Amino acid sequence: MAQDMTSRNEVAGGRKRIAAEAFLQSLHEHGVDFLFANPGTDFPPVVEAYGRAARSNVKVPTAVVVPHENLAVAMAHGAYAMTGRAQAVMLHVNVGTANAINNILNLSRDRIPLILIAGRTPITEKDSFGSRSRPVHWGQEMFDQAAMLREAVKWDYELRMPEQVGDVVSRAHEVSMTSPRGPVYLTLPREPLSAPLPDSYTPDKPRSIPSRPHPDPAAIDVLAGWIAQAKAPLVIATSSGADSIDVLARLAETYALPVVTHRQLAVCLPSSHPMHMGFDPGQLMKDADLIIEIECDVPYIPDTHGGPGLTCRVATIGEDPAFVRYPMRSFPADLAITATPKSALAALETALASAHLSTEAIELRRSTIAAKNVARRTALAKASEPKDDVITLAFLSRMIGEAVGPDAVIFNEYSLMQDHCPREQADTYYGLSSSGGLGWGLGAALGAKAAAPEKLCVAVLGDGSYIFSNPMAAHWTAEAHKLPVLTIIINNSRYGAVRSATLSMFKDGAAGEDDGNFMADLNPSPNYELAVQAHGGYGERVEKPADLKAALRRACERVVKDGQQALLNVICPY
Repeated sequence: MAQDMTSRNEVAGGRKRIAAEAFLQSLHEHGVDFLFANPGTDFPPVVEAYGRAARSNVKVPTAVVVPHENLAVAMAHGAYAMTGRAQAVMLHVNVGTANAINNILNLSRDRIPLILIAGRTPITEKDSFGSRSRPVHWGQEMFDQAAMLREAVKWDYELRMPEQVGDVVSRAHEVSMTSPRGPVYLTLPREPLSAPLPDSYTPDKPRSIPSRPHPDPAAIDVLAGWIAQAKAPLVIATSSGADSIDVLARLAETYALPVVTHRQLAVCLPSSHPMHMGFDPGQLMKDADLIIEIECDVPYIPDTHGGPGLTCRVATIGEDPAFVRYPMRSFPADLAITATPKSALAALETALASAHLSTEAIELRRSTIAAKNVARRTALAKASEPKDDVITLAFLSRMIGEAVGPDAVIFNEYSLMQDHCPREQADTYYGLSSSGGLGWGLGAALGAKAAAPEKLCVAVLGDGSYIFSNPMAAHWTAEAHKLPVLTIIINNSRYGAVRSATLSMFKDGAAGEDDGNFMADLNPSPNYELAVQAHGGYGERVEKPADLKAALRRACERVVKDGQQALLNVICPY
């Protein structure tokens, strides 16, 4: 047995396996497809381990070099969206971690599993293999490197001994994938990562991930009874999950339950579903006597929408329905059900099948909702008609949906109007995280393309969010790794969110005298289309409504048929 372990921990020529080799192999054994990497002086053991793996054909995650940390984290997010498996990002000590925190906050609020790995300044100043060898190794050491992101991760740890390496990967993966999912942080000093493994080392096999929560049957029975009694129920969903679309669609259709997907982060219900009532709870919430919130951290804005009526019951469903990591959140809940949306909705479907619901009341509600939906869709169609000389946001959103088709995966960083860009299938739309960290959409599209190369992946960005996305790094990554994506910049030459927030408070004040443009103005607006051209891509500026359809067609063809990244700089004042 000892001889077997010795041979396992040696490579050709009698070299001992180092911890970095076991680290990469363990990541692969836990289902990690990619190691998105922004390397630094802490990476030599990883570089060596990849070299050895290439010579021995050992399976390890695909290494993807990404020249900015924030972009790398966004790519991991996009890859997870396509695979459902946690991915890994490795970056350089404290400074690399600092660059990644923006998108780590996004992943944390979206409950996206990620194994975030950073090097650490070498522990020893001299006399060890891997000791400090550059001036920065003193300046980059911190008393507590993980402290800068500890609030945004579920777990953090530092590798201390080479024989721990399999254990720490197993623990990182286990914590990241356990409900509610989220990112974890692992630091790897050079000395233990480059050290030889002892002869006794054997890797951990992947652990079973704890089951995700299922609903309390008694709570489901209560909710079913409330639905049976309700005259004007309303479902509000934000991120109910791809696996629950079918059951939500059946429930909404069978019992005439109107659904609003407020601040939708992923497709919750097909846009064409007869019970889909758009993206703003508005008047429906004011009239409701029962509201069912599904994975909604912010189901409505109190100062905008008011809130439920005094006699309205509110039920909330989610893996953490109280959102306990939010320091302050005061939305009412008469019934809170801890469960995945799929398991809760499936249980509710079973309970309602044996409940006594009034068929007459359901059909009356159905006809009322149908009339409202006809009026809503008629108004939307009118709003998205082209204007003579200006590309409006509604028209552009409609044209994007028509051009990319139903199977494309859209990553929307703020600007796209979902009412005008229907999405019918799961995993074809993703919105910016609740934390609102900009610089996410383009990287997420690149990561999705890496994980699902057969898909048309589209990043729809404002001009401000495009700047945040580290565009030169992103376009280099697309070219270097052959990841052709379509980027559409909705260019209004300003930070629209800043301007609208200012005007919402001080429209009649001094700030309103220049229409809220101070600190929001992004003029002069550069020729963004030239950035993608510098990396072998196709770029085009579009200013007139009459030119938009053909431009979108050309850009899609470049991506789909020619395998070339493309960018449209669409001038859209709003």
